[in-house]
Amino acid sequence: MPSPSSHIIVPLDVPSEDEAVALIDRLPDVTFWKVGLELFVSSGPNLLQQLKARQKRIFLDLKFHDIPNTMAGACRAAGKYGVDLLTVHATAGQEALEAAHAAAKQGAAASEQAAPNVIAITLLTSLTSRSLAFELKIPLELPEYALQMALLAQESGLSGAVCSPQEVAQLRQVCGDRFLLVCPGVRPTWAETGDQRRSLTPAQALQAGADYLVIGRPITASADPVAAFQRICDELAAVV
Repeated sequence: MPSPSSHIIVPLDVPSEDEAVALIDRLPDVTFWKVGLELFVSSGPNLLQQLKARQKRIFLDLKFHDIPNTMAGACRAAGKYGVDLLTVHATAGQEALEAAHAAAKQGAAASEQAAPNVIAITLLTSLTSRSLAFELKIPLELPEYALQMALLAQESGLSGAVCSPQEVAQLRQVCGDRFLLVCPGVRPTWAETGDQRRSLTPAQALQAGADYLVIGRPITASADPVAAFQRICDELAAVV
């Protein structure tokens, strides 16, 4: 049975490779790390190599969103890094999603790496129903929109989707058990919500059907990150 810690992805939301390595070394029990835009632009693939050398799993969260040819080229390049998860935006459309999925496998095969699980962003967790209706002018209710984006990803051959914890139960029911669901915006009751608008606790999100929980500031901004990580693992132990 997977350990509670295996469900937790900790973001390396720091601006430099040195700070990232210091955080990785400070939290040796974390097995799955997220590398996002800021850090990847700052350090490039060097940090990915350091994570691989430490036998860590990698969520490369670059959220590609472009025309199909450009998406394919980016995912082909990313496939060679041997990462476990790679994000693209579902709103790029089916042709781009299919191209991204195929290209990521090609890039991995060319470098003799395991292919990454390409997963789609449904809707950023900083956005609300009001944002969807009044800023983006999308006439669907937020849960329906998130579901449609997840179904588009599934129909395009992708491995899963990123969604807020509040949509995960519906997506799990409709998309089935083999579709990976990754939830950012997860916050323990003892942590501040920050800019996350559609949140649940780690235990609630896991019970609702999430495979992985992206938990950053409650751990990394804590006065004692090691204790905070262990506290979340202890909370999850009751539900896994």
